[in-house]
This record gives sequence, C-alpha cells and structure tokens, in this order.
Amino acid sequence: MRDEIAPNNIIMIGSTGVGKTEIARRLARLVGAPFVKVEASNYTEVGYMGRDVESIIRDLVEIAVSMVTAEHREGVHAKAQVRTEERLVDLLMPAAVPTTNEPDTDATERRMRTREKLRDKLRAGELEERKITIEVDQQGGTPLVEIFSRSGLEEFNISMPNVASMNPFGRRPRKERESAIRDARGIIHDEEAEKLLDMDKVIEEAKERAESSGIVFVDEIDKIASKSHGGSGPDVSREGVQRDLLPIVEGTAVNTRYGVVTTDHVLFIAAGAFNVSRPSDLIPEFQGRFPIRVELTTLSREDFVRILNEPDSSLVKQYTALVAAEGCEVVFEEEAIHEIARVAAQANERAENIGARRLQTVMATLLEKLLFDLPESKEKKVTFTAEDVRETLDGILSDDDLTRYIL
Repeated sequence: MRDEIAPNNIIMIGSTGVGKTEIARRLARLVGAPFVKVEASNYTEVGYMGRDVESIIRDLVEIAVSMVTAEHREGVHAKAQVRTEERLVDLLMPAAVPTTNEPDTDATERRMRTREKLRDKLRAGELEERKITIEVDQQGGTPLVEIFSRSGLEEFNISMPNVASMNPFGRRPRKERESAIRDARGIIHDEEAEKLLDMDKVIEEAKERAESSGIVFVDEIDKIASKSHGGSGPDVSREGVQRDLLPIVEGTAVNTRYGVVTTDHVLFIAAGAFNVSRPSDLIPEFQGRFPIRVELTTLSREDFVRILNEPDSSLVKQYTALVAAEGCEVVFEEEAIHEIARVAAQANERAENIGARRLQTVMATLLEKLLFDLPESKEKKVTFTAEDVRETLDGILSDDDLTRYIL
C-alpha cells in the first residue's frame, strides 16, 4: 500500500507576516527535505506569457541536487584535503626531470625530505602568501538563448552554458592563473572534491529525495482564486493556473535535466491571506487536493515578546552580535523588549498589519543612532531600558504618516 498512500497537502490561511512561510521552511529544515517557495501569481495558464508550472518541480530537483552534493562533499572532505595538500606540494616543488636511466637514490631521498619540510610548513600556515601558478576552468559566456528562460525552456537554457563553453572534446578550456596559496587551496580543494564525487549516485539520491520528501510552498494562492466561475477576462487565466497546477499536485511525471521525476509523494503547502477572496473560490478539484486547512491568527503583543526572546536567531540576538562585532556590548532589559512589542503591535493596528515584519522596522529605528555612531564611539556597553524605548519610538505612534516605518 506504500505507493497508494498520498501526502495530505496543507493550505494555510492567514494575513501577511504571521509566519506561514517560516513554518514551512522550518518544517523542511527539521526533516532535511528539499524545499522550494514559489508565488502562484508568477505562473500563467499554458498559452499565456509567463512561467510554466512544471518549472516548480525542476527547481525542486535542482535544490535537491545541491543539497545532496553538499552532503557528499562533506563525506569526501578529508580525502580532498589530503589530495589538495599533495597538489600544493607538487606545485611548490615540481617533479625532477631524470637525466639518466638509472635512478639516483640520494637525490630521491633529498627530494622526499624537502617535500616533507614543505608539507610541514604548509600545515603550519607559513606559506600562505607564497605565489603559485594553477590551472583553472575558463568560464564561457552565457548564450543568448537565456532570454527565452521565462517561456518554459528552463531545461534547455540550464544546460546550454556548459555546452557552449566546452571544447570539441567535451572538456572546458583551462587557463593559468597566479594566486597565493591561501586562495589557491580552496580552488584546488573544490576540484579534488568534484573528482571524488560519484555524480550518478548523487543525482539518483537527489531525485529520490525530491520525489519522496520534497516540499513545495505555493504562496499567494489567493491571488489565483476566482470569485466568478465561467466568466471572462483575467478570471479565466486564474482558473487556468489552478487547472495547470492540478496534475502537479495530484501526481504526475515531469521531465527535468536529470530525468523524469514523479510528484505523487511531494508535499504541497499552499498559503494565502484570503482577505479578498475565500478558499471556496478555488475550483472544487483544487480544493480537494488540500485536505488540511490551517487558520493562523493575527500576532499579538505577547507573540511579539516571544518572537524577540525565544528563537536562537531572534532580532535581539542578531543586533547583540552585530554590536559586539564593533567591540561594544548591548543589553536589552526585559521591560524594554515588552515596550518594543507594544510599539510594534500598536503600529500594526494603526497602519497596515504586516505582522512580525514590523519588528524589524521598529528595531532598526530603535538602534539607528547607536549603529551610526558605533564605529567612532568609545562606549563599551549600552543598555536599553523601557524608558529609552518609549523616548525613541513613541514618536512613531504619534506620527500621522506611518508609511516610512512600513517595510
């Protein structure tokens, strides 16, 4: 029954900034799944100008290949380091040209000792600035067919640059380049890691991962919802996009540059504000492909406090790290964080509700003067109290024109 069990696709309903994209992104990160985010409004019905819906799956496979390649690179990292070191020693001390047919044992031993000394200096970082000449791939120009990439020829234009820059024997032309060992090490390491990768295995694993655990997040799904059925004008195109998406969501085979990929077990998460239209405005066939519906409520002041405090990379921690990079410590008192949340919540009530994105604007305004003066400032510690926040930010709420504080 394994093949018959289809994923329960999800549709999330909520205003902008409540975390729809972040939920899907973190879900993909937790399970290590390939993840692609697209906007439904970027796609059009077949026959109209715009992107082909099948390009969503091509993008998903490309991301899966990148993920698996990075994982396999980690697996060959140690071997690539050894081979990189050996190549650097070879470049520093080229192989000797034999003058006689009989090997010179003493000369060979001297060379081996010299190579070991060079190897020790390389490991100690004593030769990082030494200049060496290496060979690198010559980058070819991008052909003019790239201009057609928006018309459904994604698979075609992806492969063209590689073909155009190769010589008749199927290899990229190479050129010599002088570089410090510090910079050359990374270039050589990438080349050696590439040689150690089994790309056939990488592609097969990437395709399997995209098919079995890929996640596609389709944002702005409400923009293709039509209030009238069987009408004319733009509504027809909107229904067309839904009907074009149907086979992808239901399960179909898509041709990619890595072969055919099926979408039977890809998880689709659709999201939209639905402040003008409703989920019931979607065509019935499309609604039926999303059995799980989740409604996200508007973020409150208490939610903002948690967003500022709890995540490992919250805005408070980000700004603390940025200021610390300049040799200064910044401290936000708990009451100050509650005041920041209050200002953000009230600004959302008075102006357009942009959800958690408001916090970024409020924090940037609060720290604007500190960040501007920091490079020349001699201060080693700055503390933000609730009074500091009120003094700096209450002017925003009293300003009738809040547009300059909206992201």
